[in-house]
Amino acid sequence: MSKRKLKLGHRITRSNQRPDMAGFAVSSTSVCVCLLEEMNGTGNLMDFLDEPFPDVGTYEDFHTIDWLREKSRDTDRHRKITTKSKESYWELIKSLLDAWSGWVVMLLIGMLTGTLAGVIDLAVDWMTDLKEGVCLSAFYYSHEQCCWTSNETTFDDRDKCPQWQKWAELMTGHSEGAGAYVLNYFLYVLWALLFSFLAVSLVRVFAPYACGSGIPEIKTILSGFIIRGYLGKWTLLIKTVTLVLAVSSGLSLGKEGPLVHVACCCGNLFCSLFSKYSKNEGKRREVLSAAAAAGVSVAFGAPIGGVLFSLEEVSYYFPLKTLWRSFFAALVAAFTLRAINPFGNSRLVLFYVEYHTPWYMAELVPFILLGVFGGLWGTLFIRGNIAWCRRRKTTLLGKYPVLEVIVITGITAVLAFPNPYTRRSTSELISELFNDCGALESSQLCDYVNNPNMSRPVDDIPDRPAGPGVYTALWQLALALIFKIVITIFTFGMKIPSGLFIPSMAVGAIAGRIVGIAVEQMAYHHHDWIIFKNWCRPGADCVTPGLYAMVGAAACLGGVTRMTVSLVVIMFELTGGLEYIVPLMAAAVTSKWVADAFGKEGIYESHIQLNGYPYLDVRDEFTHRTLATDVMRPRRSEPPLAVLTQDSTTVEDVETLIKDTDYNGFPVVVSRESERLIGFVQRRELTVAIKTARQKQDGVVSSSVVYFTEDNPQVAEACDPQPLKLRRILNLSPFTVTDHTPMETVVDIFRKLGLRQCLVTRSGRLLGIITKKDVLRHMAQMMNQDPESIMFN
Repeated sequence: MSKRKLKLGHRITRSNQRPDMAGFAVSSTSVCVCLLEEMNGTGNLMDFLDEPFPDVGTYEDFHTIDWLREKSRDTDRHRKITTKSKESYWELIKSLLDAWSGWVVMLLIGMLTGTLAGVIDLAVDWMTDLKEGVCLSAFYYSHEQCCWTSNETTFDDRDKCPQWQKWAELMTGHSEGAGAYVLNYFLYVLWALLFSFLAVSLVRVFAPYACGSGIPEIKTILSGFIIRGYLGKWTLLIKTVTLVLAVSSGLSLGKEGPLVHVACCCGNLFCSLFSKYSKNEGKRREVLSAAAAAGVSVAFGAPIGGVLFSLEEVSYYFPLKTLWRSFFAALVAAFTLRAINPFGNSRLVLFYVEYHTPWYMAELVPFILLGVFGGLWGTLFIRGNIAWCRRRKTTLLGKYPVLEVIVITGITAVLAFPNPYTRRSTSELISELFNDCGALESSQLCDYVNNPNMSRPVDDIPDRPAGPGVYTALWQLALALIFKIVITIFTFGMKIPSGLFIPSMAVGAIAGRIVGIAVEQMAYHHHDWIIFKNWCRPGADCVTPGLYAMVGAAACLGGVTRMTVSLVVIMFELTGGLEYIVPLMAAAVTSKWVADAFGKEGIYESHIQLNGYPYLDVRDEFTHRTLATDVMRPRRSEPPLAVLTQDSTTVEDVETLIKDTDYNGFPVVVSRESERLIGFVQRRELTVAIKTARQKQDGVVSSSVVYFTEDNPQVAEACDPQPLKLRRILNLSPFTVTDHTPMETVVDIFRKLGLRQCLVTRSGRLLGIITKKDVLRHMAQMMNQDPESIMFN
């Protein structure tokens, strides 16, 4: 018996276009190369795939990768490099370069991601202010930059300078009055409509995948799914440009989620430079996991939070090596953004704050109440947004994405302009809500009644009664809260880049600031109450409303995304202090508990389900007592599996089977009578092998017998056609389970090994197949959901 070297492989799936047929299909998922076998003593017969053919080992669009095969291929590659490195110094140098290629890729990803984030921040800042006016000294300056360079700016009026003029003042010479207000109002709406129209048009024409947040698709891709073009160069370019336009239009969306998509596009771009990653989809996904961490790092200025976000929220396979490289990529990205310094405050984000007042145990009650609000808001948003997106997919609304964007933008701009808290960018709003009221603050939120006899140290101002500006700000914030809650539901999911982090944080920050001011005034006017007596003396700085805004922002973001650990780390990296971890933890955990009581899925998992992606969440639990025989195909009413025999099928039979079916692969059995399983062969490899054999091997005709046996076939007579041996493309170790295997075990196998299908046998006899789509549909059916919503395998 000849020696064999086996390499792992797999896969098959069933087509969603042929639900009535059992077997394996190509159209909706999965392709893979199987098992290769190297044999000695093959005689004069060709055993195909001696040399790699083009497209063998690659995957088609909307197919799932074979994790086991990719891991095996990388192990073989590494073993080959290690062996060669002992032969010469040149091979040793090549092995060292291969080992360092991962760190080089991380360095490049971090630098490009940080640079793009800095450019996006600067462009958004300028274009947002462009809706209201222009800098005469340099048109490319934002309002703040324009007044920085002015020598005529005073501290009290630091937002006003002669070089910056609103459009009405520039056009008519008048900055006050009803006419100037109406003109500024009209131009604000016009600019918003122009920006959003350009954004949706660019996405629709050049890169349809550049729309949305991108995180649901990134999660699906990292789980092993192939979406060609989603991380391509055009998507990177268009997403970067349209993200600036979408955020600048004033819509209730953020750039943080799309920055993760942009970072993953950068990762995919640099993967193509190294064959180690470009030819191995499993290794590519390790790079993409690190790129996601870099994206969050520059989005929030939180490198550690970015690594934890990638680990907790988006990654499917996250080995220790990827953890180190994610940390390095996030670090380089943060350094690059810090060097650009887009906000001019030596910080990585616009809303960096520092608090100087400790929190007290009694404040945990309002913090937990904010957590409850965050959970309720998360539930409301997910249900409302998914209902709207489902309506968009199933009605005429989805056929007019440009019109939808224009209408939502028009409504947003018309309603946002009269309220100063909705007119400004959402990041600036969050920054103001987070800020503590120091002696130098000029915001309405800091319009307190001051005691003239009171000394005013900058960092420790006692609690004071609220002035008229605070009460005006409160009702404006209440209106802004209602507006943000409603409009965000309809904005997220449109055909433009749209992140969810910032709008969710804005909702929580508004609610938190309102609660914080209320608690502050209660503590001031009722300091003799028992809940305030022990920790809030008259004349003390007891309550920090900005802290409540930060806790509310964390609660609402956690309620929508179901993040916990990474969310808390991101928020405390924003504040620069560890003292407020407990309030943040209390709010994040409470919001998750409350939101989970109404549904386990966060917004990203809900959108994955809505789009029918084959995502098997590791957090899903399967507790039903069903067996593999209850789920496997074919069912009793369906035709039997299409199979090949090991030594009695002709080339014509195989070609007819490939032509008449769209299965993605075929089990190989000893004979149709015994149904004893030998292995599994992929449709793609079978097609390539037969085509190549007809070109390279003399005597192969339609009547040639195809052999999958180990021994060389013998030609009985000289006139018989040359047989075709395809042993090398046969997977001799397909993953199998018995028909009485509990589905709980099957689900765990699919989840932990990254399988796409397994064969069902009884005592070695083939009975059927279970695909990843079958598992997902069965789980949906057990949860009383529509199983037909799973469209891909």
